[in-house]
Amino acid sequence: MALLSACTQPLPQNTLSPSGPVAEKQADLFFLVFWIAVGVFVVVEGLLLFAAIRFRQRRPEDSPVQVHGNTRLEVAWTIVPALLLAGVAVPTIATIFELARPPTEPAVTIDVTGHKWWWQVEYPEFGIVTANEIHIPVGQPVLLRLTSDELVDQAGLPVIHSLWVPRLAGKQDVVPGRVNDLWLQASAPGDYSGQCAEYCGLSHSRMRFLVVAHEEADFRAWLEDQQAPPGEPTEGDAAEGLEIFTNPLPQGAPPGSTAAACVACHSTEPGVADTLGPSLAHFGSRSLVAAFLPNTPENVARWLRDPPAVKPGSKMPDYDLTESQIADLVAYLQSLK
Repeated sequence: MALLSACTQPLPQNTLSPSGPVAEKQADLFFLVFWIAVGVFVVVEGLLLFAAIRFRQRRPEDSPVQVHGNTRLEVAWTIVPALLLAGVAVPTIATIFELARPPTEPAVTIDVTGHKWWWQVEYPEFGIVTANEIHIPVGQPVLLRLTSDELVDQAGLPVIHSLWVPRLAGKQDVVPGRVNDLWLQASAPGDYSGQCAEYCGLSHSRMRFLVVAHEEADFRAWLEDQQAPPGEPTEGDAAEGLEIFTNPLPQGAPPGSTAAACVACHSTEPGVADTLGPSLAHFGSRSLVAAFLPNTPENVARWLRDPPAVKPGSKMPDYDLTESQIADLVAYLQSLK
């Protein structure tokens, strides 16, 4: 049963079900090495079984024949593995160099910054800033420029993330003070799950994201939507939520701190990236909240009710909001389409 469980295919992070040329090249290299390893395993285990059966002790008084060394065997099991490794090295090195070359003319260049524990995504050519979602056109190479904003953690050590979209590309380290390139391409429209693959603290496992691949026309439409300013509600719960969002919270700052408006850390204006928290421009049209939960009113309310409980170590404290305030804020945030 354990063996058969590995045969499941339609999993969101299945590296053996590639959906792009980068992931396909990596999968091809994996399967080449895998089948060579299978062949080595069968030969070695077969010889072990043959020796164990053929030369087993048949009578208690039998003693094994004492043999010291065999030059031909020792030469063979030195040369054969060396030739196998040399053979595997050729396609491995070729694939590494091929994938290390960024596309000469990417369809779009995207800057991705790793934070604790979310991803800032910028489209410098189009003046767009979003969070935890990377939108790309189908069938075209995309260049990601990766960096991290945390120079050190609480222990004084550099915080390194790693961006990984298993079905589209391999892992690439996200390092403070350095820009690493990663290119990927999707062969079909759809949502491709990704995550941080380098342990970075308490909520490392919840530092996830989506790559959303669109047909060309849909991708252009998404860019236009993101460039347009979201409308401001004028009545109802959403309007009350806007009032809470833009003014100091009437209660709820942790003891010893000062209550502040949500806009002190978050912006809803397209293209604004210099804030402490994720941009909330067009938040209502996103798929994720807090980088890992489906964007539903229930999950947004859960997050606002107690952020550190949802994501341990979160920089956003518990502001002790009332249920009425939470409902108004949820209505406002969901209206940002």
